[in-house]
Amino acid sequence: MPTRPMNGVRVVEVAQFTYVPVSGAVLADWGADVIKVEHAVSGDAQRGLGNLGGMESFGGFSPIMEHPNRSKRGIGLSLEKDEAREVLYDIVRNSDVFVTNFLPAARRRLKIDVDDIRAINPSIIYVRGSAWGARGPESENGGYDSPSFWCRGGNAMGATPPSLGSVVNQPGPAWGDTIGGLNIAGGIAAALFARERTGEPSVVDVSLLASGAWANALSIDIALNGGPVMQGRDPSEGPGAPGNPLVGIYETSDGRFVNLCMLQPGKYWADFVTHLDRADLIEHTSFATTAELMENWREAAGIVAKEIAQKPLTHWLQKFATLEGQWSPVQNALEAGQDVQLRANGHVATVLDVDGVSRELVTSPVQFDESPATPDRAPQFAEHTDEILRELGLDDERILELKIAGAIT
Repeated sequence: MPTRPMNGVRVVEVAQFTYVPVSGAVLADWGADVIKVEHAVSGDAQRGLGNLGGMESFGGFSPIMEHPNRSKRGIGLSLEKDEAREVLYDIVRNSDVFVTNFLPAARRRLKIDVDDIRAINPSIIYVRGSAWGARGPESENGGYDSPSFWCRGGNAMGATPPSLGSVVNQPGPAWGDTIGGLNIAGGIAAALFARERTGEPSVVDVSLLASGAWANALSIDIALNGGPVMQGRDPSEGPGAPGNPLVGIYETSDGRFVNLCMLQPGKYWADFVTHLDRADLIEHTSFATTAELMENWREAAGIVAKEIAQKPLTHWLQKFATLEGQWSPVQNALEAGQDVQLRANGHVATVLDVDGVSRELVTSPVQFDESPATPDRAPQFAEHTDEILRELGLDDERILELKIAGAIT
């Protein structure tokens, strides 16, 4: 039986799209009962993005919904109606965490802001996921991960070579959202721990901007303290890194790439060139000592590039399997999902979709007691409304009244 440390924790999630819902998915992976609240008519706006920009749906399985909403239960509530808000408050009374990404004006209008929720449950942990933070001149504004996390957080420029003439976009959909959502889940876990110790609930804030700056923190720290403003390395400068030919991206004969990341070139040089079948380079006059290797790194990098370019990636995968130093192939998304190490550690899970078809999802990265997460599929729109209402003690007659009033679906 997998270890699920959040068993017994109930989370109410009034959120949509990916960023904040990812936190609920992580908590569900850890065992929490996460109730996803969607509008009773329009639902989570992300349900309409299933075929946007290549984000395909496969029958009853839409990765853009499954990724941030796995293992949750879903209820449809029209929170602008008093009857629906009372249902939400009933759920809140018996919950540990309330998490939302609704903008401040919407929270005030719907009466789901901190004071509203704390009036119902004074011990609840209240969590706000935002684009720009809870304070400052833009705190009332919305945003997505591309402008907030990637671009404004410095990551786009940090990944872009100066000669590109444009700006590199995020590597894939919901890149910053997924990282930011994991940050929220960690904050919730810490707040639950603090409440257990002190009895005091927290208000937890995580923004996409702060998450992006944290991901880019070392570069920002260097720049703030008088160092260079870093940008992506220009491929035209050749492989290797200043002072180290064993760091960088090298191309193989079939147009694939390997990444070398051996931060101690002198330590690994002899073993590496032996794997290149160039043991003669060990005693080469330009590379005989670590100091000489670092001084003549461009010459060494040129030799390494020439050797690697003579064979395909499959050759180097086999050859480098016994390297002492650190390296990896450069993989695309499908290759990463099929990676033997990822799967050996249980980070790709099989779930059954609504039609009973086996699908695969990447699990959240944290494991407890070597137990892989075992997620279920995401809920269909408002799938568990009746189930949740019956848990609250409502009978079929009252549930029908709420449906007729348009408060639930």
